[in-house]
Amino acid sequence: MAKTFELDTLKMRLDDAELKLLDLHQRIQRALRALILDGALDPGLKLPSTRTLAKSLGVARDTVENAYVQLHRDGFIVRREGAGSYVCEALGTQLHGVARRRSKTQDINHREEVPRAGLSLRGRMIFNSGGVSDQQVVTAFATGLPETRTFPIDVWERLQRQVMKDHRANVLLHGDPQGAAPLRKAIATYLNLERGAQCSPDQILVLSSTRQALFLCALLLVDAGQSILLENPGYFGARKAFEAAQAKVVGIDVDELGIRTQLLRADRSGANCVYVTPSHQYPTGATLPLERRLELINWAAEQGKWIIEDDYDSEFHYDGHPTACVQGLDKHRRTIYLGTFSKTLYPGLRMGYMILPHELVKTFTYARSIMDGHTPQVLQLTLARFMEDGHYNAHVRAMRKLYAARRTATIDAIGKHLDGIVTALRPQGGLQIPCLLAEGWSEEKTIRQAASANVQLSGLSRLYAGDKKTQGWLLGYASLTDHEIETAMVRLATALRT
Repeated sequence: MAKTFELDTLKMRLDDAELKLLDLHQRIQRALRALILDGALDPGLKLPSTRTLAKSLGVARDTVENAYVQLHRDGFIVRREGAGSYVCEALGTQLHGVARRRSKTQDINHREEVPRAGLSLRGRMIFNSGGVSDQQVVTAFATGLPETRTFPIDVWERLQRQVMKDHRANVLLHGDPQGAAPLRKAIATYLNLERGAQCSPDQILVLSSTRQALFLCALLLVDAGQSILLENPGYFGARKAFEAAQAKVVGIDVDELGIRTQLLRADRSGANCVYVTPSHQYPTGATLPLERRLELINWAAEQGKWIIEDDYDSEFHYDGHPTACVQGLDKHRRTIYLGTFSKTLYPGLRMGYMILPHELVKTFTYARSIMDGHTPQVLQLTLARFMEDGHYNAHVRAMRKLYAARRTATIDAIGKHLDGIVTALRPQGGLQIPCLLAEGWSEEKTIRQAASANVQLSGLSRLYAGDKKTQGWLLGYASLTDHEIETAMVRLATALRT
């Protein structure tokens, strides 16, 4: 094992093919972690300062700092104020055991190393990504969670019993991979009326989630190693889905109006797709104006590119009138539209959908049939009746009113209890509020302090590509009552000021 830090060894690790598509700070963090796990760096070994290592690697100091922060958070290194960073000495015994097992045979229960042995490059990248963790319990200010306590379960149960009675054993068989015809018709009718879409039922593909749709897009439209454009900052689930398909993610900056569409024409990455959230940009909440939507459409038509439009949370627009979706404006048929029922109804439903240009429907349906066959027919037919009978629209209207009030309650509570710590950016819609930390406040530290008070904060910095990141949080409020918002905010403020 090395008694001194070997820069050349680190540089060799950074050139590993499986790390190539990660952000630079992630590559450095993963490379150092691998060297520690391999026993190439002794427990207790002093690491170079962030300034020294950044200069040696030719990167920004913040890039190395972010890598060290993650290593410290995961327990691989310790950081002593004024004394530097060291490989954690407490790992000595465990690492010795790992090295001993590696010298004989791979231990199938060793999570960090064994999966590499028999996996493809794509498999190793998926393993390294850590996947996406969905929220399984309601925690204060967790993002992406709708209010489920007000869902009309009795109505849903009644409709499901009707479906079982009417279809009997037929509903227990395999279904159409593209989706049940009644549901595709109901979705098309809803989108044409409410979102200004232009589609027919035969363009709808019913899926289990938006992430499945994103993975299909990357798999079928982007070759391994090819670039795909993503808003910066942007949705981390999209980034992980694209990277899992071995696409190289290239960030396009956003401003207060959403993605800066004028930057698309300057792109030279060779990307043939751009992923956008025009109705409610993730995470800023900006709504892309009509002028930019048209510029986006014209760019795609002229360059032969695909627009992947994720219309998440578009149902929950509180200020002014919602803007028509890009798909409905696109006469050139270059837009692929994604939607989900996980936020409008309940996350456990696992139901999403796509509007596809006619020429892509068969290919995407075939790929979906290989991936997981189809979505359960009982759920599809129940949802179709829920929509046909007007329950869906009624529920969305009720939740829109409820969430608007909760947004106001959350912003008021932030101003009351967190003044001087964060500034809340009032979003026009959606289920979360972006908050910018004041100078001198650490995102990592505040997230850790909040967790001690059973408050879950999602950091903004992880949503940025490259070295320039904004420190702050996303606060989810939709699943909390006004009283729960107030009490959680008091706990958070106490934890941060203690």
